[in-house]
Amino acid sequence: MPSGAMPLDITALDFGAVVWFLAVWSLYTLVQDRLLAGPVGVNQYLKQIRRVWMHRMLGRENRIVDSQLIGHTMHSVTFFASTTMLVIAGLVGAIGAGERIHALVVELSFAVTTSRQFFEAKLLFLLGIFVYSFFNFTWALRQFNYCCAMVGSAPMPPVAAALRDRLTCQIASTLTLGITSFNRGLRSYYFALAALTWFIHPILFLIAPNLIVLMLVRRQLWSHTHSAIKAQAELLAEIEREGEGPAATARDS
Repeated sequence: MPSGAMPLDITALDFGAVVWFLAVWSLYTLVQDRLLAGPVGVNQYLKQIRRVWMHRMLGRENRIVDSQLIGHTMHSVTFFASTTMLVIAGLVGAIGAGERIHALVVELSFAVTTSRQFFEAKLLFLLGIFVYSFFNFTWALRQFNYCCAMVGSAPMPPVAAALRDRLTCQIASTLTLGITSFNRGLRSYYFALAALTWFIHPILFLIAPNLIVLMLVRRQLWSHTHSAIKAQAELLAEIEREGEGPAATARDS
């Protein structure tokens, strides 16, 4: 096969499945991370909770617990970033041993038969997903480091109400941006599992991303976790309305 040419055995179904996969993933990410502004799903309610958390933090002299909570999240991101590097190394090794691995896969009765070039193209596609995931995890780490610097530089109480609200908005926004990047990296793992079905059959590859989105939407909107987090966010908003704090700001974020 000439260099740069597409594998001869790629079909219109394969091409359509790839386009659909990327479209479903991109659309879900756009809606979840960009278009949902009000409290709807788990992630949106957590934005509200993080604002209340940062407002409480600015009123405390001892912020060790707050630093530990941020550090725990950073450890989780570090774990996934390291794991992703191992996955990338494994996929690179699989591409290097493509002929031997392809021979093993084509012997599986449930896997569709493809040329070695097409098989390697699928591995490259899977590799691209994990590279994207790795970049999101490392960017999340950078953002958490920025958030730590902002927490460390925050003035000690008492802080004027107007300044406290502004600082709350800035620190909570940075923390949320880091969490959003972390979520994108985790989401890549789900869609990578969907991409594995391409090695079995393109029809499964066409269906799999839809099932992933349905699962993610159920967790965001109709899970027990969503109910608990929603109740917590509404209770915090009620407490803030009765006292002082960023209730109005939190409800609008």
